[in-house]
Amino acid sequence: MRILYLGDDWLGSNARSLADGFRRAGHDVVVIDSTEVTLPTRLSVPWWYSKLARRRAPWRVAAVHERLEAAAAEFKPDLLFAFKAVHLDQQRLLSTPAPLRVHYSPDDVANAYNTTPDYLAYERDWDMVVTTKSYNVAELHARGVAAALFVRSAYDPSLHYPCARRDTRRFLAGFIGACRPDRRAAVIELADTYGERLLVRGPGWRRVPSLRRTDAVLGGAVYGADFSAAVASVTANLVLLNSDNRDTQTCRTFEVPAAGGLFVGERTDEHAALLDDGTECFLFSEPAELHDILGRCAADPALASRVAAAGCRRIRTEWHSYVDRAREIIDALG
Repeated sequence: MRILYLGDDWLGSNARSLADGFRRAGHDVVVIDSTEVTLPTRLSVPWWYSKLARRRAPWRVAAVHERLEAAAAEFKPDLLFAFKAVHLDQQRLLSTPAPLRVHYSPDDVANAYNTTPDYLAYERDWDMVVTTKSYNVAELHARGVAAALFVRSAYDPSLHYPCARRDTRRFLAGFIGACRPDRRAAVIELADTYGERLLVRGPGWRRVPSLRRTDAVLGGAVYGADFSAAVASVTANLVLLNSDNRDTQTCRTFEVPAAGGLFVGERTDEHAALLDDGTECFLFSEPAELHDILGRCAADPALASRVAAAGCRRIRTEWHSYVDRAREIIDALG
């Protein structure tokens, strides 16, 4: 199948990983990069425009559409696949010549932050809407979407894999992810308790004054192979969910164990179904339970290593890579 793929094409982006998943599944894939629209450079003119006008810079949107339309005219795709293309012109996007058109959202489509009025006006015109949130399927049908498909998040074997540490330092606990209001208090409490034994990487954490006053090691975002190297430096890798997205599993659910890290995550039905608590991961429901887990990991590093290895085997052998998700989507299209 010829797939014209629209998504953010930067190293470590989930959109690039899924595009490569379609290629590994045997399809001919051409990628049109949407990053200039979805993630304008901080403090650039398009960035300021998006802040002031509360929509993306129209000249950038037009440029992406022009590239997409030129590629469609030459490539003649069987499928137009759009990865969270809510900031583009939906009528123009859906007019791109292709027998099938699929929109994919990695986030909760009931969260207004993850949609736009223009997207919602045309959502039902997509041949299929793919979501990584199981509860979104019924919600999408209620909004008039004829075909809604749930697929779980995934890992990219070319980026997420067990690797050697890049430093002699080893942290007891670590979290890799964006600073969010629903995570901030928990991370600050961990920093107060574990100090220099805690690693926190991701956008926004270094701007939290109460965190900067602790001995925790703070850093910016890490992607791709750098993510796997960061995981390797941590005994217990925390998987904290996004409450705004009503997460019950997320990309980190798969990326952490695939990279050989010990998965220590919030207890949800999906987490419990993916990994066995106590032998392949450690799950917690409250702070006291998390502190107990970290105490056990500190006292028995060999146990932590055994559980991490078992979780890695489970995730890497049970069809959770992006090529597996690509196959699920193609199979659903019939």
